[in-house]
Amino acid sequence: MAENTDLWQIERDLTEQGIGIICGCDEAGAGPLAGPVYAAAVILPPYYRIEGLNDSKKLTEKKREALYEVITQKAVCWAVARVEAAEIDATDILSARMKAMQQAMDALTIQPEIALIDGNRDKGRSAAITTPHKLVVDGKSASIAASSILAKVSRDRFVAGELDERYPQYQFAKHKGYGTKLHYEMLGKFGPCPEHRRSFLKKWEEKRI
Repeated sequence: MAENTDLWQIERDLTEQGIGIICGCDEAGAGPLAGPVYAAAVILPPYYRIEGLNDSKKLTEKKREALYEVITQKAVCWAVARVEAAEIDATDILSARMKAMQQAMDALTIQPEIALIDGNRDKGRSAAITTPHKLVVDGKSASIAASSILAKVSRDRFVAGELDERYPQYQFAKHKGYGTKLHYEMLGKFGPCPEHRRSFLKKWEEKRI
């Protein structure tokens, strides 16, 4: 499967306007019941073709893993950041997403002239995107696609690796923290652990009472 040729359209339009350094930024893990939310920022070489590049949600885990290696090797620079479950509970998931994305962009060794942000939100109650940016809703962007893969793979590796080892009873490697039947069964058996987002479990906890 070749890279979708339309993926560079937004970057191409910005380049024609005289903007040189463009990064894509996306997050992963907004919906799960447990674990951090991750974000990645990526600056790709202009119009560099990456075979099979697409949004992470449209790719298999095996393909995402393969593309992760290509992107991290070929990107001009990239960075990944995360906001922990406890902070998600202390603030809110939108603020946590914004904070993670801004932290990822701040960690880039080259600062972009503009960031392409996936979605239609650029601020929450306690955090906002401060890098000059453009919100991209349902648009095709190679930079955003690359960042979505880095965020998703980084989060999955952490949850299926470190969290699964730390709390094996929840079988995080199987559900990655999402609200699957198995995950709810393990919650019912063992109760929440420190990595669970209690603000995401309010309805579940009401049913337990």
